[in-house]
Amino acid sequence: MFRLILTIQLFWDMPVIAIDLGGTKIAAALFNDEGEIISSDRRQLENRKGKEVALLVIEMANELLRKSQQRDLHVFALGICVPGIAYSKTGKVWLPNIPGWEDYPLRKELKNGLSDKELTIKIESDRSCYILGEVWKGNAVGCSDAIFLSVGTGIGAGILAGGHVLHGSNDIAGSIGWMALQKPFQEKYIACGCFEYSASGEGIVRVAKEWMENHNESILQNKVSSLTAKDVFDAYDSNDLLARKVVTIAIEYWGMAVANLVSIFNPEKIIFGGGVFGPALKFLDAIYEEAKKWAQPISILQVTLEGSALGSEAGLYGAGYLALNDHII
Repeated sequence: MFRLILTIQLFWDMPVIAIDLGGTKIAAALFNDEGEIISSDRRQLENRKGKEVALLVIEMANELLRKSQQRDLHVFALGICVPGIAYSKTGKVWLPNIPGWEDYPLRKELKNGLSDKELTIKIESDRSCYILGEVWKGNAVGCSDAIFLSVGTGIGAGILAGGHVLHGSNDIAGSIGWMALQKPFQEKYIACGCFEYSASGEGIVRVAKEWMENHNESILQNKVSSLTAKDVFDAYDSNDLLARKVVTIAIEYWGMAVANLVSIFNPEKIIFGGGVFGPALKFLDAIYEEAKKWAQPISILQVTLEGSALGSEAGLYGAGYLALNDHII
């Protein structure tokens, strides 16, 4: 009995650090193994670039290490969620929203800068961390096959299959913004993909502006220079015909994407998150009905569509779960 209690106590005394690196901010937290936040911090990037961003990440991690030492806790791992590609073999990352991070040696920089040189460092893409967060503390608890469909500025999918996150041969799996959902091919799809071009947050704005070039009877005309996806959704609620057309197009794209994911992966759940879901959660039933037209007919009846339980915290919780676990990665 004494030996069992001692083992549990040691495990509880080994928390982890989680860092969610976004395009404009960094969130960091010290987690225990139960998913409780012991301490946290948030900072704005404030136009930092290159090594300046790495130094801020290191500063925040070292501060949490210092706080853990004050509590006589020994941190054994750090997990970091990044908005792009995390190359597992090299420890480098590709983050298009951070200048100078096209092939950045993040793991090496962290190893050199952290006060604890023995700390295990794990780096994952944001889409993978989102599904890990939902597996740990969200709407995918207990699932072995689930997908997080993130729709914000861009579109990506964190895919859990058979209890493991899918990475692909070079860690680029889940880049579903490039799903081919429309023909013929157009040059404008090259940068972000057909799906993302039309149905991301920025895509909804793009489509609305394209429609307004030929249709001037919309309340959105007064906001064209500062238009956001939220404006389009608000206009939809006001029964604006152009907004309803744009949102209908997005629902069709989301439904086709769900159908493809369901037919390929046969998930238990598809969880929607990101800034667009959000306000677009009210369309989940319509997305499901669209997906039913296209999907494998048995598999589509076995999946449920849900919103994220963690919202903007999904990446942070996912980074914590990443640090704690090896078996699911």
